[in-house]
Amino acid sequence: MRDPNASRRRVLLGGFVVAWTVGGLVRPAEARAAERAMQRPTIIDCAGWDARPSQRVIPVWNQRPVRIIVHHTATPNVADYSRGAAEHLARAIQNFHMDRRGWIDTGQHFTISRGGFVLEGRHRSVEVLGAGRRHVEGAHCTGQNVEAVGIENEGTYTDLTPPDELWARLRSMCVYICHQYGIAPTAITGHRDFKDTICPGDSLYGMLPGLRTEVADLLRER
Repeated sequence: MRDPNASRRRVLLGGFVVAWTVGGLVRPAEARAAERAMQRPTIIDCAGWDARPSQRVIPVWNQRPVRIIVHHTATPNVADYSRGAAEHLARAIQNFHMDRRGWIDTGQHFTISRGGFVLEGRHRSVEVLGAGRRHVEGAHCTGQNVEAVGIENEGTYTDLTPPDELWARLRSMCVYICHQYGIAPTAITGHRDFKDTICPGDSLYGMLPGLRTEVADLLRER
């Protein structure tokens, strides 16, 4: 029996919203707008991996970043792809950055483990990215910390390439970040583009043109 009080229904199917009226009249503009909405990749926030509090208030700038900078952690290419290993990595990086380098928090905004887990690095990075209007100041690349989102990828990629799980999450994070901030895929860069360093390794750096293409293709499908 038709519900006279319901003007329309919505159902979420496979990440897309399909809208219709009770009388069967579809509102295509509304449905298309819902389909274009970008779903955030799964990210383990700082509370989720038991991060230490930042030592001071994290600076947040009233401007959007203009690029993404890809890093590697230069740590062993471990075979443990579990969430536990990913959280251990995040804590080790934060301890090193705060205790050895004297930074107020983790330097990069996001970390991707070899098992494909994405973790928030610097506090507030998930929250601010979700709004898409401001930028958390990082500490991942001299001269770029106010302008760029930093993504650390677990491992050393001088000769070896990253696991498929890591690559897939790096790609989905770049798609989401580019969408949220209006960053062109051509602005996905490597650490060595701005500093005299081997980071993110010859192999991963050589894959960045392919990453830009894959991200651009996925954004065009939205």
